[in-house]
Amino acid sequence: MTVSVDADTGVAVVTLDRPGRLNAIDLRMRDELRSVWHRLRFDDAVRAVVLTGAGERAFCTGLDRDAVVPQPDSPYMTDDPLLRVGPKSNDLWKPVVAAVRGMACGGAFYLLGEADFVVADPTATFFDPHTTYGMVSAYESVLLAQRMPYGEVARMMLMGTAERIGARRAHEIGLVSEVTEPGGASAAAIACATVIAGYPAAAVQGTVRALWAAREAALAAGFAQAPHLIALGNLPPGQQAELFAARHRDHRVR
Repeated sequence: MTVSVDADTGVAVVTLDRPGRLNAIDLRMRDELRSVWHRLRFDDAVRAVVLTGAGERAFCTGLDRDAVVPQPDSPYMTDDPLLRVGPKSNDLWKPVVAAVRGMACGGAFYLLGEADFVVADPTATFFDPHTTYGMVSAYESVLLAQRMPYGEVARMMLMGTAERIGARRAHEIGLVSEVTEPGGASAAAIACATVIAGYPAAAVQGTVRALWAAREAALAAGFAQAPHLIALGNLPPGQQAELFAARHRDHRVR
């Protein structure tokens, strides 16, 4: 990860920096993200944040499939490695604008679901591969159900890798607030963040907290069900791997 702060504007840019792995999140990056959010809480010079990914191919493709996630030998204590990877989960109430270029899928929605709004390059594509590979899309579905109409979330999650939502369609259904010119997502997100950072911080942070409060009850109810649904519905890891190995399929972009 890289973090840069513009002292003049008060905007921090947080970049997921594993382009060779499509910015997939391994456990080290997960820990770094948590550390960054905590650090930004205490940095009064930072009044707004832009979150983006390095390279042209992907914003983030979720959890790195090579990551080894230790689990307790109990169905009652399953650990989700990305559950507290986002800014709101770490009590950061400074506004976060996400800039998406290329793919954003799976576990990327833990981050996009906790961004305040999303700006997209025309190359941006959004999809969720869970069902294709025999996994329940639980936390991702709950988060996106707060941003998009139910039918659109259901279609994305149930169709798996068979369909990808393009930037224009994502804008039409409310996942994305702006589609920029090619290559312009980061600059547009920084421009928005700069405007917001110029306003009184207490008012801005209070507004962020109020907006999130409107979603918290639904998120809490959905998250409470997620571990049980995952335990019941996920295929064994070996069968998931077999499906993943045969992943080359036709895709449609809307």
